[in-house]
Amino acid sequence: MEHLTGFASLAARYDGFIIDLWGVIHDGVQPYPGAADVLARLRDLGKPAVLLSNAPRRSTIAAAAMRAMGLGDELYTGIMTSGEATWQALSHRQDPWFAALGRRVFHLGPQRDAGTLENLDLVVVATPGEADFVLNTGPDANISSTDIAIYEPTLQACRAANLPMICANPDLEVILGGQRVICAGALALRYEELGGDVRYFGKPDPAIYAPVLAMLGKDKSRVLAIGDALRTDIAGATASGIASCWVLGGIHGAELGDDTALIRAAAAASGLAPVAAIPSFVW
Repeated sequence: MEHLTGFASLAARYDGFIIDLWGVIHDGVQPYPGAADVLARLRDLGKPAVLLSNAPRRSTIAAAAMRAMGLGDELYTGIMTSGEATWQALSHRQDPWFAALGRRVFHLGPQRDAGTLENLDLVVVATPGEADFVLNTGPDANISSTDIAIYEPTLQACRAANLPMICANPDLEVILGGQRVICAGALALRYEELGGDVRYFGKPDPAIYAPVLAMLGKDKSRVLAIGDALRTDIAGATASGIASCWVLGGIHGAELGDDTALIRAAAAASGLAPVAAIPSFVW
């Protein structure tokens, strides 16, 4: 694993890029310094970049959030989210697991993620006891974004109703405006501990990379994935046979800092070997 100060030398080595959003491009509130510049340079070099996010909302919503941060559509080739993949799976129901779900859904998550259920032949119900399955898009900031114990009664009720769970964001936690908050993946993990059946959408599942590679139009041997989370971004790229670059200033920043020995040990402990590590997504 190379330790680089910026992205320029990596940009010259690959023909297409899969770039994580939260932890690389922005922190959920504002862009990281230099990130928009890297996207613009890749565009000017004629090298496609597709943004791949575990956001539990549709791609159009994620793109609108980017524009609100000053990151225009012209900076990237396309965008794919775990929420979009979830919506597609619920819409088409080609998978036997999805075909058997039923039509009554309990939404465990904030109202801002309700778009993942829009324009589907579903009935949203108020309690787990009325539902056929549960869609988990993560904690509600109006309740708590940091205390998973608050959601225990709801998870217990879902389990008592024997509801299969769709997890539309496998992330366990992210840094939101400098604060560490839990994500849908943490709730799903607890549900599995209770014996619940969970289907995940998003990184590190290799399936999420197929539509992204189609958008890029490049052989994956010529593609580099960039992300900040070992468990999802780097592991997902590795499972898909795609080289990766680890951005250190995101989810692992506080624990690793710029300690090269710690950085190498963390990657090794995860059984992962990104081709390079950079402090942040700067040129």
